This record gives sequence, structure tokens and C-alpha cells, in this order.
Amino acid sequence: QVQLVESGGGSVETGGSLRLSCATSVYTFGDDYMAWFRQAPGKEREGVSTIYTGGGSTDYRDSVKDRFTISTDAAKNTLYLQMNSLKPEDTAMYYCAAFWKGDYGILDVRAYKYWGQGTQVTVSS
Repeated sequence: QVQLVESGGGSVETGGSLRLSCATSVYTFGDDYMAWFRQAPGKEREGVSTIYTGGGSTDYRDSVKDRFTISTDAAKNTLYLQMNSLKPEDTAMYYCAAFWKGDYGILDVRAYKYWGQGTQVTVSS
């Protein structure tokens, strides 16, 4: 059973930074996509960023480009999301996802088989 465990969330002021981690058990990084999603209260879950573990290519939603950086450490089986210049609109529960099924786009919530339990990020103005 693949497990994804997020950590690193918290409360920060506007302009602050946080680094989210997603530790995986059993799952071994291979040629796959991994992703970060977020869900704010009353809103649908949305894709934030993806990384192709086979080559390192990345993708970001427009609202986080130049502020967020996704990365992996294969030796530690860990996915990261460095978030800088945080804004109140970044407030959400953040989830990591793994194993792209290939039937939807890489930033589509329907595309991933494994999910973590989430970590809360709150940005105050």
C-alpha cells in the first residue's frame, strides 16, 4: 500500500515562505508524474504544480509561477514544494499526489491514483 504523508504546513503572514514535504513509503520514484494540489474552503481541489520524476520537467498554475518551486529527492523518496511570497489567496489544504494514470491532464485532480492526507497552509494579511 502506497502512503503519502505531507508536512510543513503552517500559518504565515503575507510575503512569508513555507516548504512542504511529501514523504512516500513503498512507492519508489520512477518515470512518473507527482503533483501538488490545493483545496480552499468551499472551492474545488486544483492543481498547483507537477514534476516528471524521470526528467525533472515541471509545470505550475499561472498564479504560483515564479513563487513556488517543486522538486524531489529520490534518495529520500520525498517530494517538496517551496512556497515564497505567499499571499492570502494561497490559503488552502495542500495535498501531494502520485502515480499519474494517464487518462487526464497532469494538473487534473482525476489523474492521480495515490493521495496524501493534506497539510494546512494559512496566509494572513
